[in-house]
Amino acid sequence: MTTQSHPVDHELVQAASDVARVRCRGDNHTMAAAGRTPDGRIITAVNVYHFTGGPCAELVLIGTAAAQGAYELETVVAVGDRDRGVVPPCGRCRQVLLDHLPALRVIVGAGERLRTVSVAALLPESYVWADHQLDADQTTPPSTG
Repeated sequence: MTTQSHPVDHELVQAASDVARVRCRGDNHTMAAAGRTPDGRIITAVNVYHFTGGPCAELVLIGTAAAQGAYELETVVAVGDRDRGVVPPCGRCRQVLLDHLPALRVIVGAGERLRTVSVAALLPESYVWADHQLDADQTTPPSTG
């Protein structure tokens, strides 16, 4: 499968790296994420690790962006603490990112191999969450008049 690559947003990678370096302390916060909004803002977040399965940085980023009035993101990247660099989204995050932001681009790879790909390219042959929802006209009871 050929994947179209987009230019890498190095400012976004740097923003996530800065947050990872400054805010990721201890075992509870080990990943940082940064996302660019359509108007150019950069929003950042960190994960909330818990043995029961806390949210990854990418999922916290979606909520943080929404809390700041940004319901769309163009590009996201996740970076590990301790200078681990760019870390690709886990399977759960790939599915959630695809469901909530289907046009999203994700920065993946390392060093000179950094690249930006569509979230759909990271989850080929994926389940489409909207397929389980009824169409609007199916939710209205038929008129009996």
